[in-house]
Amino acid sequence: MAAKGATLPFEADDVRAAARAIAGQVVRTPIMHSKTLSAITGAEIWLKFENQQFTAAYKERGALNALLKLTDEQKARGVIAASAGNHSQGLSYHGTRLGVPVTIVMPRTTPTVKVMQTESVGGQVVLEGETFDEASAHARKLEVELGLTFIHPFDDPVVAAGQGTVGVEMLEDVPELDTLVVPIGGGGLISGIATIAKDMKPGIEVVGVQAALYPSMFARIKGESHECGGDTLAEGIAVKEPGEITSQVIAALVDDIVLVDESALESAVAMLLQIEKTVVEGAGAAGLAAVMSHRGRFAGKKIGLVLCGGNIDTRLLANVLLRDLARSGRLARLRITLQDRPGALFKVMHAFNAHHVNIIEIYHQRIFTTLPAKGLITDIECEARDRGQIEALIATLISQGYAVTEAELA
Repeated sequence: MAAKGATLPFEADDVRAAARAIAGQVVRTPIMHSKTLSAITGAEIWLKFENQQFTAAYKERGALNALLKLTDEQKARGVIAASAGNHSQGLSYHGTRLGVPVTIVMPRTTPTVKVMQTESVGGQVVLEGETFDEASAHARKLEVELGLTFIHPFDDPVVAAGQGTVGVEMLEDVPELDTLVVPIGGGGLISGIATIAKDMKPGIEVVGVQAALYPSMFARIKGESHECGGDTLAEGIAVKEPGEITSQVIAALVDDIVLVDESALESAVAMLLQIEKTVVEGAGAAGLAAVMSHRGRFAGKKIGLVLCGGNIDTRLLANVLLRDLARSGRLARLRITLQDRPGALFKVMHAFNAHHVNIIEIYHQRIFTTLPAKGLITDIECEARDRGQIEALIATLISQGYAVTEAELA
């Protein structure tokens, strides 16, 4: 770990300068106390709603700060970046607004909706390569060939200083905060926030959060070896190689990094929608997931959480909400073995009716089973008031001689 007080790539004054430069050009998002989440977690929770930026993510701040630092010649030639996420939209939106041509290189595998979102705010999208690394290499090639200025999504002191303006606003609005819990992908957001937070309030604790599937910064800072990969809900922080510049700042200023699993991320996304009526992507829910997963670590503290983005696919959001209902016991799929004869299913329906459990779907399987030819498997998806209602139904069915198993989520 870097020595405290070591020379770092940027300073608190750079973050303050960024705050002055971008003022009035990005949304000064609200930070609000959550009574309900505070009661649930045992900590005092404040939420910083960066999902209310125009492009629904904090990335606008760093992108705009970098654009404002360009010379007139650089502005005329234009800028380029490799990104399939929020950086591309933030850079495209503010570049177009300032009259700076913006080229974004994305992998060919990028979902069409992300391409369309970037183009809708003025970016010119180039699809190249099958992976992000291939797209990034092509962006660097175009940078040289076309004389463009490359703006990195996180490993740039100007970009990171811009992201740190989130921390300025949090501590100006709620100076009593004693802990900030911040998602980490490449490290731009937390390095900017830690830089200004430690200057404004030296005793404050800054804790980073990574998805357990992508513990790249966690591994680097702790000197450990961890594999990175898999389908994480928090794709916005699914970074295999953390930034060199940001790693220096994090090693010097960030107090701790914790990991959260996928079920915690899903639960946090669902809680924020159901309790706070706000839509966040997986990365945006990582802070709450950390507090929920490490309750003893955060109990009793005054915590600021950054809801860093709200760009989540609507179908994916629907799946997350339904899975959360299943985990809570309000949705279930029961597999029941029946005899293939008239009235067999009708008798089962009596039990559902008696327990006031609503049936959503019924699936019969007669062929692909290990049962005798006169047997069948019935999968019944149903909804109930709570877990207890489902358990009472299962107990009744078993007492009536049925074999019942319940599908489980990972």
